[in-house]
Formats: sequence, structure tokens, C-alpha cells
Amino acid sequence: MITPMSAPEGPTLRELAVQALSSVERGYDLLAPKFDLTPFRTPDAVLAATADALRPLGPFGAGLDVCCGTGAGTGLLRGLCRERVAGVDVSAGMLARAREACPAGEGRHPDPEWVRADARALPFREEFDLAVSFGAFGHFLPRERPGLFARVRAALQPGGRFAFPVMAPPRVGSLPYWTLWGFDAAMRVRNALWWPPFVMYYRTFRLPDVLADLERAGFEPAGLYPLAALGRRPDGAPRCRLVVARRPAEDPA
Repeated sequence: MITPMSAPEGPTLRELAVQALSSVERGYDLLAPKFDLTPFRTPDAVLAATADALRPLGPFGAGLDVCCGTGAGTGLLRGLCRERVAGVDVSAGMLARAREACPAGEGRHPDPEWVRADARALPFREEFDLAVSFGAFGHFLPRERPGLFARVRAALQPGGRFAFPVMAPPRVGSLPYWTLWGFDAAMRVRNALWWPPFVMYYRTFRLPDVLADLERAGFEPAGLYPLAALGRRPDGAPRCRLVVARRPAEDPA
């Protein structure tokens, strides 16, 4: 999941260092023009597998991409939702890039709406029947997750679904395991020594904890779908699962 390499036209090490020493919002404003050339963009294979898993659960009318970045997930929603699609992100730079990547007026697909807002204060109430998010949850501390999930729940209509992929953790002691451990350790040191903080941790989003946080936020489980197209680990477990939670149909607030 983590690699230091970008496309040749992508950000330089100096540009990445400047981003890492900025706030989350400012860092992504700086990175936005080259973000899609980095390994941090959600891979097309993950988007396609997610769309395949969600399609049988539809049809969907209105979809929300939480922490949309440059609009990769928003593009997915345009193929799933018939009436309305919105992407929300805190970074104005990322939203500007999303507008370029997902232009309006593309035939039968709904034109995307772009909203600048913090996901912890989503400005929607019972407007969507599907919400998705890709690769953004590491920017929120574990104690913030129940509140974040509660805001997503409030944005959904009763019976609406919230879906996001979760990668299987690497085997303890493997190179990916130590890479993630080292990244998180370096980030903690950086945030202890430098202001403003840049919150991005890979090892704090553990599936059992996330499922418990969804329940605390008022969601009910609606499915845990293996994304078979993304392969399996040597032990046979899927490399990636799609978490689907539902706002209860009889939910007054």
C-alpha cells in the first residue's frame, strides 16, 4: 500500500517533504496538481471491485463521496447513482483538481457537486442513500471516528448505506508490516516535534474497532463483502473487503 515511488511527472521528494510539514489541508492543497500521479490515489482496481460489489445493492438515487480528494470515488458514484452525486473535501486544491477530472455535462451521468467542508461537520441531512469513502480514514484519530461516522449517518436517508474498502493487515513481521509500523512511528515523531500536525496513520484503522465505531454511531451492519478481484492472501483470506453499514430504516434522527 505504501511506496515511495511516484510517476516521473509526480511530486519530487522536496515537494513531498513540504507537504508532510504542512497541515493536512495545506498539504493536500500543495499536492493536488500532482496527486493523481502518486501511489496515494485509490487504484482503479479497487474502484472497479467496489462498484461491482455495490451494483447489486442498488439502484441508488443520490451518492456522497466523503473526503473525495481528486474525485476518484465520485466518478464511481456517477456510474451507480441516477439523480445526484456530491463530493466533499476539506482541501480546495483537491476539489479544483476533481472538477477538472470529473467535468459536468457527460451524458446520462449526474453532474457532480463539489462541497468544501470538514468531514467531521458534513453540511447534509438525510440527502443521500449511498455514501462511500476511499483511503481517507487514516487522517482521523480513532477517538474521532464515532463522531465522523455519526455525521455520515446524518447525511444518509433512513435505510441508506455507507460503504468503504478495508485492506487486510499485512502479516506480522513482513516487510509491509514493518513499513507501515515505521511510517506511523515517523508520523508520531513528526507530530510531537512540529506544528501544525499532519495526521495520517495506517495502523489505527483495525476492522474490529471500525465495526464497533459504526455501531456506536448508530449504524447497523449490512455486509462484509470480499473483493475477490483483488486477490487473496496466502492463508486464503481476501486481500480486501468492502464494509457496508446501513442507517436503520426506522431511524428518526
